[in-house]
Amino acid sequence: MNRTREILLVEDSPSDAFLTREALRGLGPRLHVVNDGVEAMQFLRREPPFADAPRPDLILLDLNTPRMDGREVLAAIKQDAHLRCIPVIVLTSSTREADLNVAYDLHANCYVAKPTDFNQFREAIRLIETFWFHLASLPPGEAPR
Repeated sequence: MNRTREILLVEDSPSDAFLTREALRGLGPRLHVVNDGVEAMQFLRREPPFADAPRPDLILLDLNTPRMDGREVLAAIKQDAHLRCIPVIVLTSSTREADLNVAYDLHANCYVAKPTDFNQFREAIRLIETFWFHLASLPPGEAPR
C-alpha cells in the first residue's frame, strides 16, 4: 500500500503539537491536530467542522485535554466498532502509575511518557512512526467514500 499515512494528534499544548510536527517532518505521515477530546471525536466521526477528515491510521492521545479528557476519548474510541481498531498511543506528560494502568485498562495500544528534552522527544516520535508504519501490521483502512 503506497498511500499517505494519517496521524491524529489530540494535544492542547501548541508547543507539544509543534514539536510533534517537527519530529515528523520528512518522515511521510500527514499530521492532523485537534485541541481537545470533543474535537477528536468530531474528527473521528467526521462531524462538522471535520466532515472531510481522513480516517487516521494512528492516534497520538494526550490524557490531559480540556472539555473531554484523553481517558474519555480512549474509552469512546474503544467502544465504537468503527474506531476501535485504530491504534491509540497515549502520549502524555504523566508518569503516574495510575494513569498508565487506566490507559491500558481502556485498551490503549501503547503508553509513552513525553520526554522533556527535544532531541529525546523527537527520537520517541520517530520510533513510534517507525514501529507503527514500518514494522507493525496495521488493520486495513476503510474503503474509499
